Amino acid sequence: MNPSQGGMNNLSTLIKRLEAATSRLEDIAQSAATFDHQSNGDRSVQSDHPASSSTKPQQPVAIAKDASQPQAPPAAAAPLPPAIEAMDELLNGEVKAFVEASRGIDPLIEEQAESVQKAFIDQRRFLVVTTRAKKPDMNSPAFNDLLKDLQQDIGSVGDIRDSHRASPMKDQLAMIGEGIGALQWLIMEGKPSDYVTEVIGGAQMYGNRVLRTYKETDPNQVKFVQSYYTLLKSLLAYIKKHYANGMTWNANGIDAGQAYREAGDFNSAPKSNGAPPPPSSGGAPPPPPPPLPNFDNVPAPPPPPPGAAPNAKAPASDMGAVFEQLNRGEAVTSGLKKVNKSQMTHKNPALRAASTVPDTTTARSKSPGPDIKPKPASMRQNSTSSSQKPTPRLEPKKELDGNKWLIENHDNPSTPIELEVTLTQSILITNCKNTTIILKGKANAVSISNSPRLQILVETLVSSVDVINSPNFAVQVTGALPTILLDQVDGASVYLGTESLGTEVFTSKCSAVNVVLPPEEGGEGDGKECPLPEQMRTVIKGGKVVSEIVEFAG
Repeated sequence: MNPSQGGMNNLSTLIKRLEAATSRLEDIAQSAATFDHQSNGDRSVQSDHPASSSTKPQQPVAIAKDASQPQAPPAAAAPLPPAIEAMDELLNGEVKAFVEASRGIDPLIEEQAESVQKAFIDQRRFLVVTTRAKKPDMNSPAFNDLLKDLQQDIGSVGDIRDSHRASPMKDQLAMIGEGIGALQWLIMEGKPSDYVTEVIGGAQMYGNRVLRTYKETDPNQVKFVQSYYTLLKSLLAYIKKHYANGMTWNANGIDAGQAYREAGDFNSAPKSNGAPPPPSSGGAPPPPPPPLPNFDNVPAPPPPPPGAAPNAKAPASDMGAVFEQLNRGEAVTSGLKKVNKSQMTHKNPALRAASTVPDTTTARSKSPGPDIKPKPASMRQNSTSSSQKPTPRLEPKKELDGNKWLIENHDNPSTPIELEVTLTQSILITNCKNTTIILKGKANAVSISNSPRLQILVETLVSSVDVINSPNFAVQVTGALPTILLDQVDGASVYLGTESLGTEVFTSKCSAVNVVLPPEEGGEGDGKECPLPEQMRTVIKGGKVVSEIVEFAG
C-alpha cells in the first residue's frame, strides 16, 4: 500500500470518529439544562479532505480537549424544599385516602371530597411561591391573586354544604365544610396550629354525629369520617413541624406574581396524581346493599277460629264473575228471599229476644280504636291534669364533657347561666325554656334545639350558631360571628355588633325573624330593625320555575 494513501485513510477514519464523538456530545448538551454549548475549553476542527464529505457536509464541530476522558453527567434538577416534599407526602397519602374513602357513599360527598383535594393542591402551589418569592403586601391585589384559586375551592366546598342542608348527608357535608376552613392557616398571624385545632373541633362535632348513627350499620361511613379526621390531624402535625410560628417567605426571592406564574410549571404538581382513577369494569365491585330484614323469627299469625271463613283475597280471575253478576241489571235481586213482617226482628220483640244475634239497641260492642302513641317527654313534662299527678321534670344539667358544654332541661332559672369558654369548646343547649345564657370568651360553635324563649349573649364564635325548633329566640353578638342558622324558628331577634356586620343568616321554615343593626358610627339611640323576607313569588318562565322575594313596602 502507498504510505501516503494509508496516511490519508487514517486521517479520514480519525475525522469520522471525531464527528461521531461530536454528535454524541451535542445530544448530551441538548438533554442537560446546565450544559454550556460554548465552552472555553472547546476547539473547532474542520476537515478539508474530500473523502470526509461522503455522508454529510462538513460543519464546524465542538469537542472536548481530551476525548479519552469520561464526560461529567448532566446537572440534576434542584431538590424540593423539605416543606414541599412533606406536603407531597400528605397529598399522596392522607388526601388520596380521604378521596378514596368518599367513593360510593353519596355523589355530593364525592364532589365535595374532590374540591377538598383541589384546595390542598392549590395550598401546595401557594407554599411553593413562598419558598421563591418575597412577601407581598397582604392588602394588595397581587396577594389576593395568590389565594384566588384556593378561595374558590374552599367556597365550592361550602356551597355544596349550604345548598343541601335538607340532604340525608347534611352532617357529613357539614363536617367537610367545617374542616376545610383549616386551610386558611396560610394567612393567620401568630401560631396557626391553634386556629387549626379549633377548626378540627368544629368538624368533629358533626363527624361524631355520623359515627354515632352509622357505628353499627355502615362501616364505610365510619371509615370516611375517620379518614377526614386523619387528614386534618396530619395537616396540624405538618404545620407544627414546618410553620410553627406562621408562614415564612424568601427574603431574597423574586416577585410573588412572577413566582406564582412560574409555579404552574416549576414543580407545581405532586409526584403522583392524588386523584384515584374511577373503578373500572374489572375492578373491585361496589359495596353490597344493606341486608334485608330477617323475618325468620317473626311469629306466624294465629289461625282463624273454628267455623270462621278464611279471610283470603279472591284471585284476580274471579273478579270477572263478580262484575258479570253486577251487570245483570234488575235481575241481580231475583235470587233474594222475600221476608214477611212476621220474620222481621225489628217489628217482632219476641222474635228478637229468641234471636242469637245480639240486640244492638241494648248492647253494642265498641270497636277498638287506633293505638294512641304516648306523648314525647318534652310534652309530658309541661302537661298536667287535675286528675293525674304532674310528670316530674327532668333534672337540669350544666356540665363540661370533654370539649363540649352540655346545658339541658333548664326552665325559667332565677339567674342567667354564665360560662367561661375557650377556642376548642362547643356548646349544646337542649330543652331550655325562658333561659338566659351568657358566653364569656371565644368559643367554637353553639347548637340549640327545642328551647323556646331562649336568650343567648355571645362574644366571638369561630363557626356558627345553629338553632332548631326554638320559637321566640334571641341572640346578641358583641364580637365576630360567621354564620347563624335558623331552622323551624317562629319569631327570632338577631342583634349584631359593629364587628359582626359580615354575619350570614340562613333561614328555613322560619317566620318573624328580625335582624337589628347597630347605630351608625358616632350615632346614638337604638339600632335599626330589619325584618327578613318570608314571602316568595314563583312564576313559570320558559318551562323553568323562577322564584323571587316579595319586597316589603315601607
